[in-house]
This record gives sequence, structure tokens and C-alpha cells, in this order.
Amino acid sequence: MLKKFKGCLLGAAIGDALGMPNESTSPNLHKMKYGYRRPYKDHPNEGLNPGQYTDDTQLMILAATLIADGKYNEERYSAALRELYLTQNLRFPDGSVSAFCEHALKEHVPRKGVKSTTSGCLPVAIPFGLTFPDMNEGCERAVRACNVTHTHPAAHAAVSTLVTLLYHTLHDTPDSLKRALEKALVEDEVLGGKIRKALVLENEGMDTETALLKIGNDVSVFQTLPISIFLISRYSHPSDLLTVAANAGGNTDTIGLICGAYLGAAKGIDALPSDLLEGLEDRQRIELLGERLYTLYLRKLEQK
Repeated sequence: MLKKFKGCLLGAAIGDALGMPNESTSPNLHKMKYGYRRPYKDHPNEGLNPGQYTDDTQLMILAATLIADGKYNEERYSAALRELYLTQNLRFPDGSVSAFCEHALKEHVPRKGVKSTTSGCLPVAIPFGLTFPDMNEGCERAVRACNVTHTHPAAHAAVSTLVTLLYHTLHDTPDSLKRALEKALVEDEVLGGKIRKALVLENEGMDTETALLKIGNDVSVFQTLPISIFLISRYSHPSDLLTVAANAGGNTDTIGLICGAYLGAAKGIDALPSDLLEGLEDRQRIELLGERLYTLYLRKLEQK
């Protein structure tokens, strides 16, 4: 299980870093290249180097560190997020996260999230999906964290769905994708319907490029999560899944993050390509976070 905890966090960061240079670009499935790349000139991530991650992994690490330190609450998470933004260290942040931070920096404006369905809500789901032996508690806590920046019910549904997927994958539940679909259908009919459609298209054998057009790859949870689940269902080989996710176009950093987190939770750190691990920014820090969350998980398990 420890290898899966490490693998989930590291896989998420690897997927994010692979997708980083292709964020907001068109799909590139015919000329895919394996490995980390530098963003093109004038890309919003232009200042990042190959192997560096985006704001998605920053948010995941931020929440995971607070949880591991035993200091997590929504007020501390909110304050740490604002500090990252204020010091201009938050990398090309999700629009809704930026709006929240701008809002929060104005003393006369109440500190509240944005009613948005952008996928910037999803990274915080990962540490909560790992840490809590009770999946329902993990979902509830992740939704509260999401609500700091995203107050839309569909964002909350997407976070709960991702926690459910990672939880059942981590615990080797048969057909974790089906469990995630069931959760989505209960939480938000539209999101659940789009995930179900993605799985039907994959089951029918539709080629990936056409599926991308039908499902979409924009920044909303209504497209980012379904296309990620399509890719997870289709590609079982680690390098294939990570490479296709990174070249799917649009919201590639978050698509890569989700696919990488699933891969690590399913197969553990040993399944992650060694060259990608070696070239990943903050690899040791993220691996240590995995160890610390696993220790916390065991402690919570003993208390049940």
C-alpha cells in the first residue's frame, strides 16, 4: 500500500509535468513524443523547464502538506493559497482559483469561492482520497476543501467522484471506474451522464481522436474528468496512458494529473517510468509526502 501512496502522488505530478507544455493547445495524437518538454515561446508556462509541474500539483502538495502536518483546515488552506498567489509563485493558475485569490486579497470583500465548474478544484481531491480509511469522510473533507475556491455543486460532484475512483483503485476494488461512475450519477446527473457516455464510447472502440472531439478537453469538470476516465479505461500501459494524456490538447496538465494519480494508485511507484521519476521536479519531497500520508492513514485505521 505504501508504494501506491507514493505512486499516486508522484504519478499525478508526472502527468501534470508531461501535460504542462501542451496546456491550452490542440490535440497532437499523430506526432506524440514521449517525455518531458519545454513550453513553446509565449506559452503561459514559458518560464517552466521540462519536468516542472503546474499549479495543479502545487495545490495537491499544499493540501497534502497541511494534512500530513496535522494542521489542515479550510482557513489555513485558504491562507496558504493566497500567500502563493500574492508572492506570484502560483503557476498559471486556474481562472477560478485566481478569482478567489483576487477576491480574498480585498479586505472589504468576503472570502469565498467562485461558483465555477473549472477543473482547478480537482487536485485537492487526491490527498483526501488517500488519507481517509472511510471513503465518505474523504469525500466530505475533499468537498469542503474544494468549496474554498469552487462553490458550484458540479465541482463538488467531480471532487467526490475522483476521491471515489482513487479510493477504490487504491484498495483494489473490482471495477473502480464503475464505482466512480455510480458516484457521479448520484452527485450530478449531467457529470455522471458525460462520464457514462465516455465509457460507452471507449467500450464501442471509438478511436481516441474522435472521442476527444465528442467528449471534449476543455477546463470544465464536465470534459476534463470524462476524457480522463476514457483514457484510463483505454490505456493500460503506463507510458501510453501518460503520453496520450499529455498530448490530448486543452486541459492537458489536469488530464495528465488525473491519469497519473490513477496509474500510481493502481500499480504503485514501481510502475512509473524511471526516467520520468528522475526528471520530475521535487521528486523526493513528493515521495516523502506519500510516506507521511500513509503513516497518517494507518493511524486513522487503528482508531476506527
